[in-house]
Amino acid sequence: MKKIKGRRLPGIFLFAAAAIMLLTGALPADEGMWTLDNMPLQQLKEKYGFEPTAAWLEHIRLASVRVGDGGSGSFVSPNGLVLTNHHVALGQLQKVSTPQKNYVNDGFYAATAAEELPCPDLELNVLISMENVTARVLAAVRKGMDPVKALEAKKAAIAGIERLSLKKTGLRSDVVSLYQGGEYWLYRYKKYTEVKLVFAPEQQAAFYGGDPDNFTYPRHDLDMALFRAYEKGKPVKAAHYLKWSAAGAAEGELVFIPGHPGSTNRLLTLAQLQFQREYAYPTRLKSMKRMLAVAKKYAAKGPEEARQAAGMIFGIENGLKASGGEYDGMKAPGFMEKKAAAEAEFRKMIDANPQWQAEYAGAWEQIAGAIEKMKPRIKELSYRRVPGLRLGGIALQIVQLVAELQKPDGKRLDGYHTAELDSLRFRLFSPAPIYPGMEEAIAVDSLQLMLEELGADDPYVKACLDGKTPEEAVKVLLAGTQLADPAVRRQLVEGGEAAVAKSTDSFIVLARKLDPLVREMRKWQEDNIESITRPAGEKIGQARFAAYGKNAYPDATFTLRISYGAVKGYPMNGTLAPYKTTFYGLYDRAASFDNKSPFHLPQRVADARDKLDLATPLNFVCTGDIIGGNSGSPVVNAAGEVVGLVFDGNVESFVGRFFYDDTANRTVSVHSAAMIEAMKKIYGAEKLVQEILGQ
Repeated sequence: MKKIKGRRLPGIFLFAAAAIMLLTGALPADEGMWTLDNMPLQQLKEKYGFEPTAAWLEHIRLASVRVGDGGSGSFVSPNGLVLTNHHVALGQLQKVSTPQKNYVNDGFYAATAAEELPCPDLELNVLISMENVTARVLAAVRKGMDPVKALEAKKAAIAGIERLSLKKTGLRSDVVSLYQGGEYWLYRYKKYTEVKLVFAPEQQAAFYGGDPDNFTYPRHDLDMALFRAYEKGKPVKAAHYLKWSAAGAAEGELVFIPGHPGSTNRLLTLAQLQFQREYAYPTRLKSMKRMLAVAKKYAAKGPEEARQAAGMIFGIENGLKASGGEYDGMKAPGFMEKKAAAEAEFRKMIDANPQWQAEYAGAWEQIAGAIEKMKPRIKELSYRRVPGLRLGGIALQIVQLVAELQKPDGKRLDGYHTAELDSLRFRLFSPAPIYPGMEEAIAVDSLQLMLEELGADDPYVKACLDGKTPEEAVKVLLAGTQLADPAVRRQLVEGGEAAVAKSTDSFIVLARKLDPLVREMRKWQEDNIESITRPAGEKIGQARFAAYGKNAYPDATFTLRISYGAVKGYPMNGTLAPYKTTFYGLYDRAASFDNKSPFHLPQRVADARDKLDLATPLNFVCTGDIIGGNSGSPVVNAAGEVVGLVFDGNVESFVGRFFYDDTANRTVSVHSAAMIEAMKKIYGAEKLVQEILGQ
């Protein structure tokens, strides 16, 4: 999901109350990204008179889909049809496009199964089961164990749990840390990697209003796309799929949002938030602004370059607004003071209990001490990157993979454990196109940035440049590599360490030089930072359970959660934002801007005006609590029917990474009626409509 662009908000002053309520469990109405094992059933019953049954939750879980490209989705037919956002599908749309056929700009519809386009590297996951494995993970650590050894033991235990689960069930098995390590859960997923594109509108229809309208409301976007999951060459027979509500969301209606929110920072300590504000965000924003300038310069070279860079530009602009908005929120008056007050209140409770104090009191200082250790190395940790957009990362991954496979599973680097290898290889051997021009532009600038920030004497910079200028070094790299060919990558991996050691591919040669430096940084972080912050975070999580019980939700982790709320508008700019917009509003907005970019209408949309019922709701808002990763989440009613499709949040939900304010925090979604209306009357996708409606 796209995050909220930066504006200073009155809601920031509600932070102290919100944070304290999060700690105590006295949560504001409609707050929370809840795990399915810990749904707020009593709160739902008291406020909305509805209590989801175990069968209802199971159905929603098995119909929900995690999209590996960074979003959410859902099965919406018994034939493997998966609904998500256009902007979640954007990467795959770009990968299946060619200079002759630009599906991002022009849209796509497969009227028959034969016309569906295979996606090169899209993985879909469905959560099959969850198991609390906290005791098994923590049992690996003996009392008095050295922190570094304790971290190694914990990681080995997690790798073992995942490996055994994969062997036993055949399901993708991920151990997830929740509540800052207060709990560890094993999530098992059914994985689909045979996925085809079925439908997507033009990007101009999906992202109407472009960057100016991004993160705003009212909106007029048809941000939808449809894939189909296959298994052994046949469409998946989905026993659990969401039926469609043709009427869609109604004002005041209770709705649920099952999805996969990526990450939030609501449970971070004051020291961690201060580090984010002082170091992490400024560094991230600087790098993103620079990369955006490079991508736009490359796109300006011509139509084909513009096509190649379109997805990257969209992603960076979107991320810049998200990160910039979060950063502005952190700098707003009173933000840190209110976080400090909330943390002090919590710690006062811990200190008042001698047993709790003995077990948990030092955790905050331990985290703060580890962060101080990290500050002197922040530039190395931030700017030492493998040059290039994809080729450099592919090369380093190959070099590390063949080395890690020689080790016992529990001793490997994260990302290379047995349970992770299938997905790793799927991505590594992707046939998606790699564009040399884009690689060159990004690689040159990344080397120049490293040179500026780290200096010519930095060992990493020296290894990358080898006495050359960034331009010269990149030309040598691109002239001497064949890694754009997935068959070459596969040969290197299958040839093992011997093949990689004797390879003369320029990017592989560079990766062999960089690998020891990358490992040193990673080991330093584990020994000096993670070995301290991880057990300290576990203590804080356990302290929260001790003080308040398990009546709150954990920070987001790109795992399945359910949010809920009501469909309703909110106060905005001295007036009211309506709960819905309509097709009337879309055509009015285009006319108000004289149909000029980015408010112009795609030709098919302009031509369809007289065919449409213009009163059909197009977008709507609800109070559900979401963040990036929720993009493509279905919005369902109490009957479990699709009434909408999440695609954004409003400006006022900007500080949602840090706390929730239900007075104006809103999720923005495409209305289910609009999707049907558009598919039928704009795109002629009658067969899809019949499949979705079960006709």
